[in-house]
Amino acid sequence: MIRSMTGFGHGRASGEGATASVELRSTNKRHLNVYVHLPDPMAEAEAEVRSRIQDAFERGQFDVDVSVEQADAEALPDAIDADAAMRYKQRLEQLSAAAQIKEPVRLDHLLQFEDIFAAEEEFEAAKIQRAWPLVLEALDAAIEDLQQMRADEGTALQDDLEQRTHAIDEHLNAIEERAPERVEERQARLRERLEELIEDDRVDSDRIETEIAMLADKLDVTEECVRLHSHLKMFREALDSDDPSGRKLKFITQEIHREANTIGAKADDEVISRHAVDMKEEIEKIKEQIRNVE
Repeated sequence: MIRSMTGFGHGRASGEGATASVELRSTNKRHLNVYVHLPDPMAEAEAEVRSRIQDAFERGQFDVDVSVEQADAEALPDAIDADAAMRYKQRLEQLSAAAQIKEPVRLDHLLQFEDIFAAEEEFEAAKIQRAWPLVLEALDAAIEDLQQMRADEGTALQDDLEQRTHAIDEHLNAIEERAPERVEERQARLRERLEELIEDDRVDSDRIETEIAMLADKLDVTEECVRLHSHLKMFREALDSDDPSGRKLKFITQEIHREANTIGAKADDEVISRHAVDMKEEIEKIKEQIRNVE
């Protein structure tokens, strides 16, 4: 079954006082392009996010938006620089001893030194970095969600493409039915125009018959019709393939268009020309649709 290249996926994971959310959008693209938007403290992990997208998808342009929300619980103890606090305590004790002050060092003494607390930015960055496992969990969920949406849209695409190939089949069958009649009619008109010349002994009747046979060969579209039937069969097989088949479908569609063009060029018949035009309209719609197939 084919898969669409457009879709949206969302994943969310919570734990350890934080919630990670990932939004994943994809659009059609000839190759695979990934754009990742991470919180600044996680910027170095972009390569891992990109790698997971590349493992999951074949083609398309992907925009990955990651956000992390922290719980409102009090986190002051985690923000204390314990080493700095101990150094200040030791300094104060040394100073008390030097000044012969017997009063012990109290908490309110230490609170005079602001740098015993980690900088707020560093603290927030550390919390976000600790939430990385949640980000990966949310990313995997978003990938799965997007894959499902692309598969669902692919099913709708496949139904449409199959209907269009059946429409081309119907026009092709009508052309094959009309083609022999068209050749006979053209040959009959040619014979009528040459009837008077055939009666002239100076005209080689065998040569005239050869020309009539060459006309039939020129108008014959049997080979084109056979190849077109074959291409349509390959197209349907590609639709049912489990592997990404967008590139293959594009190539086959080009071959289908080539045969339809040749039939139209050789037609010289109102009925066949009309069916050839209708076929090419369906082919153009197929081209538009397969631009979105992975």
